[in-house]
Amino acid sequence: MLLRILEIVFFLYFASHIPITLFIDLQALLPEQLYPQPFKDVLQWYAAEFRDPMVLEPPVWFKSFIFCESLIQLPFFPIAAYAFLKGKCKWIRTPAIIYSVHVATTLIPILGHILLHNFPLAPLPGPQTSKERWTLVCVYAPYLLIPLTLLLTMLSSSTYNSASPSAKASSKTKKLK
Repeated sequence: MLLRILEIVFFLYFASHIPITLFIDLQALLPEQLYPQPFKDVLQWYAAEFRDPMVLEPPVWFKSFIFCESLIQLPFFPIAAYAFLKGKCKWIRTPAIIYSVHVATTLIPILGHILLHNFPLAPLPGPQTSKERWTLVCVYAPYLLIPLTLLLTMLSSSTYNSASPSAKASSKTKKLK
């Protein structure tokens, strides 16, 4: 039962990530003319409301993460969404582990930047107070916590281990010989 709940959470995460990447995140890389005004307005609202200047004028290192998101992660999102909606798809284990480690690794410098960087007040104000910084951390935190949960699920769940118990026993017997 818990595994099925996690699979639904993973499905929702990956399914929701498709429009977020296409309509919000990629605005940092693609020409402005590609996006209708309502999408630009949402990004402007988000940046002002959560004091996140990285999405409007991303540093080069942040753009590199968005590039990886568009090139590597975006094609994976519908595949992962399908696998977790269907449930118990053993074939998703290795790609999910790779995805989880990659995303968790990118979130460490993002969170470090939010917590430690001395953001200017102009032209785009960043978080200044502890409350503003922690609010922004909370916006990014699910993109660390869900991949880490996915990683732990893929590593610990017997459902997602590709080798059956008898194959593991056979492998142990061969090693002893």
